Amino acid sequence: MRVIFIASGDFAIPTLHALVDSGHEICFVVTQPDRPAGRGKQPAPTPVRSAANALGLPVHAVEDINDAAMIERARRGGARVGVVVAFGQKIKPDFRAALPGGCINLHASLLPKYRGAAPYQWAIIQGEPTTGVTVFRLVDRMDAGPVLTTAETEIGETETAAELHDRLAIIGPDAVLRALDMYADDDIPAGTPQDDAQATRAPKFQKHDGWIAFDRPAHAIARRINGLWSWPGAVCRFESADGRRKERVTLARAVARDAPVAGPPGTLNDARHVVTADGAVEIIEIKPEGGKRMEWRAFVNGRHVAPGDRFTSVSE
Repeated sequence: MRVIFIASGDFAIPTLHALVDSGHEICFVVTQPDRPAGRGKQPAPTPVRSAANALGLPVHAVEDINDAAMIERARRGGARVGVVVAFGQKIKPDFRAALPGGCINLHASLLPKYRGAAPYQWAIIQGEPTTGVTVFRLVDRMDAGPVLTTAETEIGETETAAELHDRLAIIGPDAVLRALDMYADDDIPAGTPQDDAQATRAPKFQKHDGWIAFDRPAHAIARRINGLWSWPGAVCRFESADGRRKERVTLARAVARDAPVAGPPGTLNDARHVVTADGAVEIIEIKPEGGKRMEWRAFVNGRHVAPGDRFTSVSE
């Protein structure tokens, strides 16, 4: 089947390769323009543009996929369907109407839960035992179109958002290929309408969303730490009890532990776990500012961390 591949982020790359390997014909790729990146802030292509170039596919990097030139290009391209994955622009009705089968989208949650820009992160933060991917037909409302296929997976107790992102990216291609099989006939598959009453939101994070405090339940804190890695990260300040060391850190992985509340929230108990409102959180991995992510034990040994040291909010 001839398709237009519409994507930007690295989440989409396994799907791009799967489409090529399975014999689908990609008439061209649409992606976001190059953006400043790295310390030098030099313009860099999207991960999808780099991958498409390596495959020898024609690429259009556009500020607005809905402009007249792109709509006409889609109309003349002979594609049946647009396949959208982690693109970053709203695709309006005129563009969708330029393709006989409209557009389908691969989304990183089990819709209708977690509609929005950060679905798998919020699934971890909210304590979901499972999540997955959904392929649905695009409509005007965000992530609200009829569902064509899904694939489900369990969330590990200490799995980070970065790890879950990579696993879902691998699960996604099979769901997309199954959805395209539904277009074998000339009709557009109806799909299953979503139950809007079950919908939840997954808004994009801001940097300040990573400022973490320990005056909440242990399970909520551990899930937030895991769900915020690798961006924006659960940021706080490590302070030694003697006041000689103050250091900004990012907590990368954690697990809740049942423990007596032995001190103010944020204080390290005798096990060097962090006291919370109802128990403790065991830090598994930590990243000092300007340094590399490391095992908590290495941080403890290198800084002679002791009971009574504490983590404080960067907003204090």
